[in-house]
Amino acid sequence: MTAAPPSLGARILARAAELARHSDMEGGLTCAFLTPAHARAQADLAAWMEDAGMTVRIDAIGNVIGRYAADPDEAAAQVLMTGSHFDTVRDGGRYDGRLGILLPIAVVGALRDAGIRLPYHLDVVAFAEEEGLRFKTSFLASSVLADRFDAALLDRVDADGVTMAAALAGAGFPGAGKPDALRAAAVDPATLAGFVEVHIEQGPVLLHRGLPLGIVTQIAGSSRFQVRIEGLASHAGTTPMDMRRDAAAGAAEMILLVEQRCGQVPSLVGTVGQLQVPNGSSNVIPAACTFSMDIRAGEDGIREAAIADIVAGIERIATRRGLTASVERVTPVNNAPCARWLMDQFGAVLRKRGMEVFELPSGAGHDAMMMQRITDVAMLFVRCGNGGISHNPLETITEEDAQQAAEVFVDFLRHFRPKPVEQ
Repeated sequence: MTAAPPSLGARILARAAELARHSDMEGGLTCAFLTPAHARAQADLAAWMEDAGMTVRIDAIGNVIGRYAADPDEAAAQVLMTGSHFDTVRDGGRYDGRLGILLPIAVVGALRDAGIRLPYHLDVVAFAEEEGLRFKTSFLASSVLADRFDAALLDRVDADGVTMAAALAGAGFPGAGKPDALRAAAVDPATLAGFVEVHIEQGPVLLHRGLPLGIVTQIAGSSRFQVRIEGLASHAGTTPMDMRRDAAAGAAEMILLVEQRCGQVPSLVGTVGQLQVPNGSSNVIPAACTFSMDIRAGEDGIREAAIADIVAGIERIATRRGLTASVERVTPVNNAPCARWLMDQFGAVLRKRGMEVFELPSGAGHDAMMMQRITDVAMLFVRCGNGGISHNPLETITEEDAQQAAEVFVDFLRHFRPKPVEQ
């Protein structure tokens, strides 16, 4: 007797585990942009897209794009795009980003097996970079598709001094590392019917409400910074406390300022996730200290007001302590509202299936933020386990939730209707 094929949920989780074998580190999952592990993950995703019946290409930034072509009778078909990123944070989880690639691949395979074609092209995009781990700037891959890529970033170097241009050239993509090729990889907005992204929630809201799925209302804007504080190295035993120009002590006060200012508004959050004392020694007062800042809010005005206060505060602290401070701002990403007409189509599917329609904002950034610059977007959140933890090896979802999300996505695709023409 032939064994029954695995459910879509089981297939998604199995492939997430398989993809997690490709890592830059032993004993955990780190998959940075354009590393050997990244290339192996890219190859697996391309192969799985082909197996599901898609035609596949890799563009100049390394995005893997699979197309499930429309019914041949739809000569002028538009493109509904879906997808997420396959790079990770350092020692991250296996579902962040990757769920939004593996789930559509599984769904397309099921549609193909059932002999179902859609009245539009469905493009599944595995975005090559979103997290900013290697080059300290995020959304590289989606910014290319949205024609928002800053060519000056090609000169940015990683921790080993390798420029982004050199890393791309070494990867061997068509035109990789060339500004003209990156511009040519942009999507024509006129061809798009919209962009939808399935993603783990990366928080505890759905878990606490006992709901497997939620519909995102908006994605909070984010701004990232690299801060460098410079003081004076001197002997730890002979320099009086009131005569020190301690860069690390100044940085500590600045970090507490971030926490204090961002704690004043419920929708505002601030994080310092990287902190270094370059060439530090236990018996030398630090001459320099560097740290990152990540500041986010649902409203751009709230975020910008906090940034202005924090930058001014950093300057005051530096002046008082005899230090110098430089604050380098990475390109910010503004708040991205989701399109009501797309949200309502997800809501209609949930109601039809007897599920609660629950809407919630996203505090985390997503590729949909960049795609919202050129088309309407929507997001479907899937419940996290383990208290909602993410960006962590403990990140998890259940097979049952993955199955429900896949079934909802199938219904959404089968019943999708383009945006009504405004009168």
